[in-house]
Amino acid sequence: MKNKINHSIPAFLVALLVVFTACSDEFLKEKQDYSKVSEVVYNTYAGAQSRINDIYYRCHPLAAQAMSYQYPSSGIADDYSKCTEEYGGLSKFVDNGTIISNENIDDFFYNEAKASTSPYGFIRNCNDVIWGVTNGSLPEDQKKTLLGQVYFWRAWIYFRLVKLYGGVPIIETPQLPVIGESAANLIIPRSSTKQCIDFICKDLTTASEYLPGAWDENNWGRITSGAALALKGRVTLTYASPLFNRADNTQRWDSAYAVNKKAYETLETNGFGLAYASDPGVNAKGWAKMFAETKSPEAVMVTLYNNSELAQSLAPEFWNSWERSIRPYNTIMSGGGMTPTAQMVDMFPMSNGSRALDVNGAPINGYDPNIFFKNRDPRFYRTFGFPGVEWKFSGTPDPNLKPPYSQGTNYALWNYSWYTTTDDQTNEGKSGYGTDGLADSYRGMYIRKRSDDYGVNTNSLYIFSTSRGFSQSAAPYMEIRFAEVLLNFAESACGAGHGQEALDALRKIRMRVGYTGTCGLDDALASDRGALFGAILFERQIELAYEGKRFDDVRRWLLWDGGTRFGEVSGAPASWNLTGFNGNTCSYIGVLPLNGQRRNNMEVRVSNASIDGKAGIYSVAADSVLKTKRPAALNLNVDFKTDTLPMFKMENFYRYNLTRKNRTADESGKTIQFNPTYYFFGLKSSAQKNNSTLLQNIGWLDSQKGSMGTFDPLAE
Repeated sequence: MKNKINHSIPAFLVALLVVFTACSDEFLKEKQDYSKVSEVVYNTYAGAQSRINDIYYRCHPLAAQAMSYQYPSSGIADDYSKCTEEYGGLSKFVDNGTIISNENIDDFFYNEAKASTSPYGFIRNCNDVIWGVTNGSLPEDQKKTLLGQVYFWRAWIYFRLVKLYGGVPIIETPQLPVIGESAANLIIPRSSTKQCIDFICKDLTTASEYLPGAWDENNWGRITSGAALALKGRVTLTYASPLFNRADNTQRWDSAYAVNKKAYETLETNGFGLAYASDPGVNAKGWAKMFAETKSPEAVMVTLYNNSELAQSLAPEFWNSWERSIRPYNTIMSGGGMTPTAQMVDMFPMSNGSRALDVNGAPINGYDPNIFFKNRDPRFYRTFGFPGVEWKFSGTPDPNLKPPYSQGTNYALWNYSWYTTTDDQTNEGKSGYGTDGLADSYRGMYIRKRSDDYGVNTNSLYIFSTSRGFSQSAAPYMEIRFAEVLLNFAESACGAGHGQEALDALRKIRMRVGYTGTCGLDDALASDRGALFGAILFERQIELAYEGKRFDDVRRWLLWDGGTRFGEVSGAPASWNLTGFNGNTCSYIGVLPLNGQRRNNMEVRVSNASIDGKAGIYSVAADSVLKTKRPAALNLNVDFKTDTLPMFKMENFYRYNLTRKNRTADESGKTIQFNPTYYFFGLKSSAQKNNSTLLQNIGWLDSQKGSMGTFDPLAE
């Protein structure tokens, strides 16, 4: 029987959503209480908790979501991930042929000024609940448990605004206009970034003091004291990073270090930690398994899903669409898959922890880009799908699909490609004809990260059907997991001058997936601050790949240009120039700027020498012959270091029959070009129209004044 996992929102909430949601006519000019409930609701724990459950429902991150005013990126190819190495395709932020202004910039600030669709609507709801619980008649201990959750979510919303815009209006009480009160009193100007950071940290400190370190079984997934401290760690780390800390102020690093250390210690005390740290399994099996477990110790901030049937009782279906998105389409009725860049495939370390590429992208340490799967970091095998690897699932596919698999437990990915002309074989703009029924959705390589793989988890959290594929999945989504908390600690420790602690934390991350000894991390890193920062950011790329974190890391560290182009931002003062980090973050940590780079996709095609030297041109007969030459697909639960034969056979199959082709993922003739003005988002004109006190950010047009913005996100 399949698990029926309940989302952390109780079933009865669905019937109350209409009651709890209303609209506002104008930004911050509320005519009535959003919730439309009597104040007496806060006099019972269940009533007050139902209001808080509504906040969870609206604010919880989702598992396969593009970044928006409501949600952070969570791993898909949105406009933000496509600014990084993870996905190709020039998004509007890195395409110099696209002009972004205050008229067409994404709006994360104002939106429609409704409780259900506006950040300040969410804040309004939080303030209402804080007021209601505080003034209600519940015992103090119950009030604190309730308030701690709301303080967390208010801080969560504010932080999402502040990290994009800098300072924003701080509103900490519900605005309830009374007869005769001037509407002008309801319009709040922007606070400084520092004031906002202090406000957010205060909320999170309160939340950490009010909340339990762990909840009981029935409330697992709610925010804990450790989760509040982990978010505070994110906040302080962001404020210490070069985006906000151009002079490399040591006090900010010290603060981030203290907060992140307390976060991971608090979490460990309450049973959280690196999942499977003492039992990594083969090829990071434990690491892969934690993404398909409902109560992993790794899950610090988690969104729970279910696999309930459509309209089953009062509990609505709440399905995680990630598995469906990443699986190939024609063969198993899925979403078509997601395509990683060749840069990401090549980036992962070798099995001994050494780099596969030098800073200029050339292979080193024995790495062969044509046999890209040999001797790689254990996480490589659980992050990518490639030709010749098992990717089993629980279910019986449609026998009419190609290739016909009698059971998903027999499934292997054989996604090499054929071509019909020799010219297309070398054309970087052309993709091949996918084998095994993948012709219509050929991706070359696939993202496998966070898969509920039957080879890892035989009690799968999805219910596979030939009509829905993998849609009906209850796999949880971890927005903050313990590995990130440890990486946040490592980075802040490095910044604060505690190099050995930072290095020790990095080694813990690698030991969890099976590394031993020094884990490929030289002891000398502890005394080289710039190189250690580089190692930490590199580890974040590998450990947190396709979890929606890379855009924030690139932005925090100004990695599109190293922070050398702020003189091009209209109106930017001298204080915007990077005086810390040797004046260039890229050279300081030892990476190339992303600007000027072009990303590729990667495919594995039939080589010219294959099938009796017939140039790898497709025919039914040639396809049949090559299929007879295939070795057994790689079983990732085999240790390739001790059982070398499976890898040896696959390597030979590749050498004699297949070759790698890089296809351009970005528009021909173009490279990544990120405008330094975009490091801080501008307010969309609609936001300024609804609040006359809102000043525009430097570098963006102020629609009220008709001149360039004057608000400085770096000013304290």
